Amino acid sequence: MNSTDGQAQDSARSGKESRDVTVSLSGCAEGDAQTVFAVLSTSFASDRAPEDVPHEESRSHPTVWAATVDVSRTKAVAGPATLSAPVTVEAQGGYWAVDRLRQHLADAFTVRVIGTAAGDQEQEVRLRLESR
Repeated sequence: MNSTDGQAQDSARSGKESRDVTVSLSGCAEGDAQTVFAVLSTSFASDRAPEDVPHEESRSHPTVWAATVDVSRTKAVAGPATLSAPVTVEAQGGYWAVDRLRQHLADAFTVRVIGTAAGDQEQEVRLRLESR
């Protein structure tokens, strides 16, 4: 299959299901959060600006970083990325969209599914990312 065929299939699939995935990270270092968001922004359009660097608001309360990613079109494939420690990612969206996000994260990290919650139209998946 050439890339044009793949893009046509992607466009057809994204028309049937939501193309947006909500991604949230917590309990990780700021630098690791930035690494994950950089990988995502390399591959997909996101509502998170590249200059929006994650930083903790408070040491006494957990910080959650979030972004909404449009997986309908791939901008580029991210290469391997390094994390200082494993990162847990919560991804919520349509089945096709969440699976596509997971596949692209696997280009940069070792990805393991550690939990799922299935709905009629959407799913929530907890992923554990580690450096390769």
